[in-house]
Amino acid sequence: MAAIDTNNNPVSAKNRPGVHRVKKHSLRTDMTPMVDLGFLLITFFVFTAELSKPVVTKLVMPTEDGQTTLGESDALTVLLGKNDAVYYYHGDPGKAFAEGEIYQTSFAVNNGIGNIIREKQKQLAANKASKEGKEGLMLLIKPGEYASYQNVIDMLDEAMINNVKKYVLLKQEKEEVDYVNRRD
Repeated sequence: MAAIDTNNNPVSAKNRPGVHRVKKHSLRTDMTPMVDLGFLLITFFVFTAELSKPVVTKLVMPTEDGQTTLGESDALTVLLGKNDAVYYYHGDPGKAFAEGEIYQTSFAVNNGIGNIIREKQKQLAANKASKEGKEGLMLLIKPGEYASYQNVIDMLDEAMINNVKKYVLLKQEKEEVDYVNRRD
């Protein structure tokens, strides 16, 4: 049998004349321009961005005698009692108690205290004599001794939901305590 000699094969791909092997170069990306661009963008945003400006909060302090006057038409007082009882009146407490204009409501969505707040805001917005309009509503929240913490939080939520700008938590006066205790 004849043996095949493969060593001297002139037709082999490696030995062919004029054929060169392609060298593989490693890819190297120069990141210097990208870093320069990143710093330029950061510098641009730092110079053009507006930082938050300090805002002064309006704080109404009581006068030296301890009394702060409040327009009768601007005030809405909410009394919180036990068992989720909610009472409210408009304006001066002496006048409201004398004329029996204290009403009971609830935290219901449709016809609760939120609806009362919105109605009061509409009245203030329609009143041409009011400088502040519906922004002038002063909500006086007076939780009683037996009012639950949840009711106070619900009342503060109603103030936030209805965008009441001015509200305060106060103690109930003696006649308010008596009224709420009689009703509960």
